Order: sequence, then structure tokens, then C-alpha cells
Amino acid sequence: MTLSRCREKHKIAAAFSRAARYYDTIARYQQATGNQLLTQLTAALSAEQRIAPLRVLDAGCGTGYFSQKLTQQGYQVTALDLSVGMLDEAKAKSAADCYLCADMEAIPLKDQSVDVVFSNLAIQWCPDMARVLSELYRVTKRGGIIVFSTLGKHSLAELSTAWKALDDAPHVNTFVSFTQMNDCCRMWRNQLTLQEDTLYFSDITALLHSLKGIGATHLTAGRKTGLMTRQRLQQLALAYPMTERGLPLTYQTVFGVLYRD
Repeated sequence: MTLSRCREKHKIAAAFSRAARYYDTIARYQQATGNQLLTQLTAALSAEQRIAPLRVLDAGCGTGYFSQKLTQQGYQVTALDLSVGMLDEAKAKSAADCYLCADMEAIPLKDQSVDVVFSNLAIQWCPDMARVLSELYRVTKRGGIIVFSTLGKHSLAELSTAWKALDDAPHVNTFVSFTQMNDCCRMWRNQLTLQEDTLYFSDITALLHSLKGIGATHLTAGRKTGLMTRQRLQQLALAYPMTERGLPLTYQTVFGVLYRD
């Protein structure tokens, strides 16, 4: 891995560590998406698998919110995250059977060592989607499954458009297109679905706080640095589209199932 990629990942881990303490109180989109992913996991398992004590890797576990749910459902859970702060939160709630502070692109587990991989809204923070999915596939046993959710290309489009009305600097993360995701998954049996989820906020401060509170403020190279002044915030608010329900923020949510043959 290059030095620049290592630095980027360190920044991402640090951003989520800063958000760890408050993450569960503000991550309503992440929790809704994870609950939907849990339902998809149950549907993807065979009748025999549903009654077996399966070993699950929660890849990008965050605070362990879903590690805990998986543990309560009888799974043997390994919680993995790049952020020490997030893992500390997971440990504090005894969310899993064991914990790994590691990179999803280099998982310190043997080949075919887990039955299921569960990964909710974590893959989008990895620079190489094909690589991370290959790694998740590697650690999964034959006959097992990988279920994941991630963000599609046009996520946060309203925020991106509003910023572009003010300057040409990058302010919003870029994500992989659904077509590119299909290409990444083509080598395996898979099911991919795309849906749009729109949240509404009373004002621009609440909207930005929702992103900061979940650690989703890290940007790749080219980030415009500097503090958000009150004047800048007002300018952004004026440029942002308003609806009867409030300020919209749309996520393109992609759900994926990979079958380990």
C-alpha cells in the first residue's frame, strides 16, 4: 500500500474515532440500512444455515451496534474496524465474541474462516472496491455468503450541488457508480439492488451535523481546508434546495449479496 493511501486511511479512522462516542445517537440512516441488511441476511441463508451456529465477521463494525444484534441472534461474531475508537465502543457494550482492529483490504484471518460476512456502510470508505470484496470473499467458507450495503455515486447530490454554487472545490466524497459495482461483482454469483433514501432536516446545521456525527466528513485528495464560518454557512443554506418537508439529503443505497462457491 502506498504512503498516501495509508495516510488517507489513517484520516478516515481518526474521523470515525472522533465520532464514536455519539455515533449511535445520530446514525439513523446507518441503523435503518443495517436493519434492512439484517433482513436480507436472513433471507439469503438456507434453512440449514439458519439453525447452525454460524461464525460471522462484522466488517466495518463501527460501535458494534449490529455486532450486538448478530450476537443476540445466536451468531459467533468477530467485530472488525479500522477505528480504535469505534472498537472501544463495541467492546464497552460486549457486542461481539472477539475484536480486530484491522483494514478490510487486509483482513488478518485465514482463508475460508467465517461462514458469513456482514458489512453495513463501510465498503465506500475503501479506495479499491474490487480488492476489499475479494478479501471478504477470501475469508468466507464455501457455501457461505457476504452481505453488504454501500453508497452509490449520486449520494449526497443535493449537498454537492449546493456547494458547487459557491465554489469549484471538492466538499463531498465521491462514490462508485452502480455500473462499476456490477463490474466488481461480476466474477461471483451476486445480487445487487439500488434504492434511494432521502432524509429531511430542519436546517443546514442539523444536516451537516448528521454527517459530522457519523464520521462522514473525510474527503479524498483535493479537500478544501478551513473552518466553516457563519457567513459561509448562511451562503450554503441559501444555495440548498428547500422542500415542504425540509432540507433533503439523498443517499443512493446499494445492497449486495455475494455467494461463496
